[in-house]
Amino acid sequence: MVFARPSRIADVTAPVFTVREVCLYEREVRLRLPFRFGVVTLTEAPQVFVRARIELPDGSSHWGAAAELLAPKWFDKNLALSNEENFEQLRLALVLATDVYTDPAGPRTAFGHFAAHYEQQIAAGAACGLNPLVASFGPAQIDRAVLDAVCRSAGCSFYQAMRVNLPGVDPALLSAQLPDLAGFDMQRFLAQLTPATTIAARHTVGLVDAIAGHPREVNDGLPESLEEAVAVYGHTFFKLKVGGTADADLQRLIETAAVLDRITGSYYVSLDGNEQYDDLDALLDLWRRMQASPRLKRLIASILFIEQPINRKHALDRDVSTLSRIKPVIIDESDAELTAFPSARALGYTGVSSKCCKGLYKSILNAARCRMWNAEAGGERYFMSGEDLTTQAGLAVQQDLALVNLLGLTHVERNGHHYVNGMARLPQHEQDGFLAAHPDLYEHSRGAVRVKIRNGRLALGSLASAGFASGAYPDWAALRPLVSPPLRARPGRLSAG
Repeated sequence: MVFARPSRIADVTAPVFTVREVCLYEREVRLRLPFRFGVVTLTEAPQVFVRARIELPDGSSHWGAAAELLAPKWFDKNLALSNEENFEQLRLALVLATDVYTDPAGPRTAFGHFAAHYEQQIAAGAACGLNPLVASFGPAQIDRAVLDAVCRSAGCSFYQAMRVNLPGVDPALLSAQLPDLAGFDMQRFLAQLTPATTIAARHTVGLVDAIAGHPREVNDGLPESLEEAVAVYGHTFFKLKVGGTADADLQRLIETAAVLDRITGSYYVSLDGNEQYDDLDALLDLWRRMQASPRLKRLIASILFIEQPINRKHALDRDVSTLSRIKPVIIDESDAELTAFPSARALGYTGVSSKCCKGLYKSILNAARCRMWNAEAGGERYFMSGEDLTTQAGLAVQQDLALVNLLGLTHVERNGHHYVNGMARLPQHEQDGFLAAHPDLYEHSRGAVRVKIRNGRLALGSLASAGFASGAYPDWAALRPLVSPPLRARPGRLSAG
């Protein structure tokens, strides 16, 4: 299904509506290369799809959609849980959110639905042993589908909708969680957001990725190593994973630098700790070793920030200013609740990640905080980064790209195109629909429609189509309905650990 281009919004008042239906589906995603991050090596995982139908006071109905991978060992890294139990946690979060979003309460704005159910969802998740990051996965997907429906009802794009605050974003609706934003001019902030037409793709180097050469593990004609990815895609932004063992991390960084240092001109790096270091001292020891290596001089100078290096159990226990004075440090997994970023800021963290899987409104509110805090500081000290969770081509990658682009980010981690063979496993007519609707973002090559990267950049112009960044939808008939997890009836089994 392909949709028309958006029209101008005639009425900028945030509409109220009721969420009448939420339908959940999924399909399997198999990776072409294993992706190791933190404590897991991912080879396959389900992707969930959400359809939501809203009903306006005039009786008209509108559908919207969203999609996201069910990633194990990120939302909850309890090693006692299997990958399938992690998947069931996330399915459960979606089912719980479906229940609360379709309750019989009166009509609300899009943000009003999020605000009304925020504490209820976290409490319902806690009763089933879900930590707040897991529990929030459900609303994060439904909010996107609902906003897609709102945009379609108004015949406008996501960018247009946000700039006139069509969702009705209002921190006062969550005053207990957002006291720092009381008095902030949200309308003005949103109106000033100006999306670009392209964005740099920050290439992920996983912990088991080949660095140089051509391993020929897949032989599908696509890049397999970092060296090949640079040659084919022209990347100049990179995200390097470290595993928590200083000797191994140091050696891998040296091998990586040997490839990156061959790039003509500047390159830029983020260092992702994935919670693999138990404390700040261990990470500072790695940093000292890095500084002592002449072969890492250029790579160190190219590091933009360090992402969540310390395990979430201890990440907010100690001030990290010692490290953040060397390089900015951001939270990612520790960004579990709306109050997390201000708490982290008090400990020396200066940034936070944006991920659609954590919630689009969380990203918008944290971006507003950065704007407010930077105005107070008189400089660009606080920032957001765009991070990936193997976001797949189609709805998931498009909505995430649109969000970070709206917020003014100039580069974003993208890895789904590297670890998965594009849309190769999707029905041909579904591939053709997305390619026709987004010919700047996708291309057909090596037998499938896939993300198109030129000179390290993604073209985003077509994301300004009606709805939330998508001029096409999946083939709903080709998806299987999501089955409610059996663990729903067994509170406490899926312990956060």
